[in-house]
Amino acid sequence: MTDSTRAAGVHFYRPEEGHRLAHDPFKAIVAPRMIGWISSRDAEGRFNLAPYSFFGAFAGNPPVIGFSSEGYKDTVRNVEATGEFVWNMASLSLAEKMNATSATVPSDVDEFTLAGLTPVAGHSVNVPHVAESPAALECKVMQVIRLTNIDGEAMSNWLVLGQVVGVHIRDEFLKDGLFDTFLAQPIMRAGYRAEYAQTGDKFEMIRPR
Repeated sequence: MTDSTRAAGVHFYRPEEGHRLAHDPFKAIVAPRMIGWISSRDAEGRFNLAPYSFFGAFAGNPPVIGFSSEGYKDTVRNVEATGEFVWNMASLSLAEKMNATSATVPSDVDEFTLAGLTPVAGHSVNVPHVAESPAALECKVMQVIRLTNIDGEAMSNWLVLGQVVGVHIRDEFLKDGLFDTFLAQPIMRAGYRAEYAQTGDKFEMIRPR
């Protein structure tokens, strides 16, 4: 496709050539995204808690979640050393505390203490979760993958995939046997660096048979 054949009213660009906009729109397009608020433990037993912008669920049986780190950070080092991590739901009421755990601090600083959060010991992993979080998923590491681009060149990005081996749900968010996502008010990345979203109006659609 050349410039002369592109659809009218459409801004097209190739990432390697630059977006020609005020800011890179990629993260705003792939949104909203759940926050990968990951707790981990290093080889010496010290706790770490950090949010990741790239996070998602990849399978249901068994349940598998994953997050990607831009740079080889403490969390990736920890999960490689211990083989465990926990995802904690970042809710609207915890937004400021979650943001506090994103600070760049030395690896021996405990972000639970830094943000005034309560660590609770895991059941199936030796990693604490955030007591105040509406839900938390204990995970065993399946794979840690350093990504490579289409030219086979190593990127400064690490993808961590974990199988969920334990689930914590606070009782107040269970209604008639269902987890009430809208009551939990998870916050999500909505685009650029300071933009977050929360759950809004919901609707249902029945899948065709």
